[in-house]
Amino acid sequence: MDAESLSCLLSGDYGRVKEALVKFNKQNSQVFNFMHFTSTGQWVVIWNKLFEYLADPAMPHRVDCLMAIKVLARDKTYLNETVSGEQLDGLLQLAGIGTPEGCDAPASEEVQVEALKCLSNMIFQSTKCQEMCLTNASTEGIIRRVKMYKEAPYGYDIKYFDMKLLFLLTAINCDIRAKVRDQLHGLVYLVETLDLFMSQAAIFKEFSDKDLDLINEVLKVLFNLTVRSTDNLVPEEEEATQFHRLVTVLHDLFFYRTLNRDKIVLLHSNIVNLLTSVPVSCYVELVSSLHSKLDSASTPGSDGPDPSTVVPFEANNVYVLHVLVEFLRKNFQKAEKKSDQYELLSPILTVLIKAVRADGVHRRYVRSIILPPLRDVRDRPEVGKELRNHLCSLLTSPCTQIADLSAELLFVLCKENVGRMIKYTGYGNAAGLFANRGLLGGRTGNGGEQYSSDSEDSDTEEYKQIQHAINPVIGCYEPPKPNPLEGMSEEQKEYEAMELVKLMDKLQRQGLIQPCKIGEDGKPHAVDHIMELQEEIPEQQRDHKRKT
Repeated sequence: MDAESLSCLLSGDYGRVKEALVKFNKQNSQVFNFMHFTSTGQWVVIWNKLFEYLADPAMPHRVDCLMAIKVLARDKTYLNETVSGEQLDGLLQLAGIGTPEGCDAPASEEVQVEALKCLSNMIFQSTKCQEMCLTNASTEGIIRRVKMYKEAPYGYDIKYFDMKLLFLLTAINCDIRAKVRDQLHGLVYLVETLDLFMSQAAIFKEFSDKDLDLINEVLKVLFNLTVRSTDNLVPEEEEATQFHRLVTVLHDLFFYRTLNRDKIVLLHSNIVNLLTSVPVSCYVELVSSLHSKLDSASTPGSDGPDPSTVVPFEANNVYVLHVLVEFLRKNFQKAEKKSDQYELLSPILTVLIKAVRADGVHRRYVRSIILPPLRDVRDRPEVGKELRNHLCSLLTSPCTQIADLSAELLFVLCKENVGRMIKYTGYGNAAGLFANRGLLGGRTGNGGEQYSSDSEDSDTEEYKQIQHAINPVIGCYEPPKPNPLEGMSEEQKEYEAMELVKLMDKLQRQGLIQPCKIGEDGKPHAVDHIMELQEEIPEQQRDHKRKT
């Protein structure tokens, strides 16, 4: 900053200060590197002077002053050593989320919003600010205002930046997250906030862009508050009730429309992320009876449900499951790069696994879409553009997390039946899952007893006609091939077999391969010598005759 502008800014003459602030904010609105200020010492001088102005009740240019602080807070060089608790508390008061006893008449909405933006930048950049927020009034102040959304006419910007700041606080510091969730009952109040935003758009069940922006911010905060939950932790009764209520609200969110397609995709993405941290027991709320009014998105001007939001299945409306399956389909189309697969597919695969484990209706519907009765099995299971093909192609993915999630989803859809899994995926694709679970011997998975005994297989005529020629290893039809041993004498066959044994033994001794046999636990175990595999031959012959 040139000497004249700096002199105006530090002068204390609010007319000249206003002129300097407007010039400063205009010149630096898109600047994120303030080395020209930090290297000369101007940054600290300007920072402290701005807070001195804010502390003066007679200061008429608070918005301009806050905008300058917001800009300076983009640089963390001296932020930790310069910022003080008094400065942070002053911003909290201006934002309307300070201590109740310290609040006089609330500042204008424009001042509150700019103060919230300053706080967001400072907390993001400064570990000292993050630590101070553990003991100051920030989280209590936001939750206090959230509880008043129903009664007080807060504007969109205040609500939006409240949620932005709360998301930042709960994302950065796990102690603040626990405080908001457990002490301040943030989960309850944020679900009520979602309910409020939805009720305001209930007449036409259509969200504006601003509605969706607010709801998406609330969903992101809720994810931070629930992310600790896992299936291994059984929620307490009160917490379970909160989760059931949350999933009911999420269910209803799927029935709202918007003209902005990108916004609704983002909404579904945030709902999916949040559902990953919801206990399986609460997933029953995603499907309701066809006679329920809650899942009927009424068309404006009519009393009946919108036909586009009704997907009947076994006397239930499974529209939400339909949306989730289609979300998976679209994410497969987006995940062209291997590097994108985990981020795009992991959340929705996790949600579908939980959904199909939660209830038989869920599993049967999702299975009817992902694993319909087989017809054309002339191509390998991993070849094609259907969901089954995409999932099978992931079974051998180098990203083990994605491979495991895909395998688990398919296995549950197959009722954890080894033979059925081989039928739909091929033994080669599923071998990794079987090895991990000790199922290489052909035993049923440990969870098999939880499924009903009635079969859901209904082979098509096309499948039955070529079933005898399907190679279970590759999972598809394999044309008959000439027998390579035909015309050989027994001595020649024995000679070729021993040559093969010698080659395998050589590869083993060189450390290139490690032959294994299936142990009693159903998992592969290394053998000391290749000839030990001879013991497996009778069992393999019996398995070959077994129908899969």
